Amino acid sequence: MPFITVRELTLRIKELLESDFLLGNLWVKGEISNYKKAASGHIYFTLKDSYSCVRVVMFRSHARNLQFGPENGLSVRVNGYVTVFERDGQYQLYAERLEPDGEGALYAALEKLKQKLADEGLFDPARKKKLPPFPGCIGLVTSPTGAAVQDMINILRRRWPSVGIILAPVAVQGESAPAEVARGIRLLNKMTGVELIIAGRGGGSLEELWAFNTELVVRSIAASKIPVISAVGHETDFTLSDLAADFRAPTPSAAAEIAVPDRTEIKRMIDMHRVRVTRCMQQKSTAYRQRLEQCAKNRVLARPQETICDQRRLVLDLLERQLGKVVQGYVKESAGKIALLAGRLDALSPLATLARGYSFAFGPAGKVLREARQVKIGDSVTVRLHRGVLKCEVREINKTIDS
Repeated sequence: MPFITVRELTLRIKELLESDFLLGNLWVKGEISNYKKAASGHIYFTLKDSYSCVRVVMFRSHARNLQFGPENGLSVRVNGYVTVFERDGQYQLYAERLEPDGEGALYAALEKLKQKLADEGLFDPARKKKLPPFPGCIGLVTSPTGAAVQDMINILRRRWPSVGIILAPVAVQGESAPAEVARGIRLLNKMTGVELIIAGRGGGSLEELWAFNTELVVRSIAASKIPVISAVGHETDFTLSDLAADFRAPTPSAAAEIAVPDRTEIKRMIDMHRVRVTRCMQQKSTAYRQRLEQCAKNRVLARPQETICDQRRLVLDLLERQLGKVVQGYVKESAGKIALLAGRLDALSPLATLARGYSFAFGPAGKVLREARQVKIGDSVTVRLHRGVLKCEVREINKTIDS
């Protein structure tokens, strides 16, 4: 009886599956379970319904384009092809696209991502940057073929003709849109001179606007060092990009109006301020002229010599008289002190002693004689009297009156 190997059987089954046209490109609907994302970027999960299940693999090249976060229990639609994984001998669905099944599931995925990013602080008002009042250059991240870009350019040129505009052309819907929008924002951040970014597109369904709800785009907006205005869809449309942006505009046209001032309005304000400044200067000039006329009539300015010279001369005379009195008083007081000191000095003067009958004797050497033993018989002695001097010769010395 003929037989085949397990590998041959597996390859035969794989060949049969891959030759089936229907299994080569199909959509399968079911619920996610056993969801796992590997470090390599590939994702693995089981797709099940009430009766059966199938293993699903999505490689990193496709998984990085996902516009929502898959999770267990979420109903999804999977597009791909069926083949056999030879090692395990099991057939698998190799997913190339993955979408939430129905708008309700789409909203559920959106709310989950919104809560996750909010918990990280990406929507915190405190981290939002102020928009420049007079931007010199604005970057536009949008489709180069849509009506939105033309509307924004026309409004920017009309309101502020001197503004520079740099367009980062991107797809705004489809699988490649999130990566292109994020790349456009990063590119503008690397350019010198760009002061403001407008990221957005015209209106559409929730699916068409979904790129601006993806985690990749939201994080790129939050990470931008340049202020970002989110301008997605119509006024009633709302995306996660609006929450992460520094400013949310209801439409792309409104974003252009918010981004730059109106030249006409600025000119009107300048003219108004010019009129106010001119009027204020005229009023000040009139007031200063009146003040000058009043000062000119003042006695000080009308007769400055009288005020400055004559009055100062009177003050000088007064000061001179006051100084004279002070000097006289000082001289009189000093004279009294001098007379008192002179009296004291006169009382101590040797001349006064001589006037009372005393005299001084000087030896041959001219020294005052205080003792008899300072001289000897025959010495010449000079005696000073109150009036006159005597030249005497010593003939006798008596030493008994020493004390």
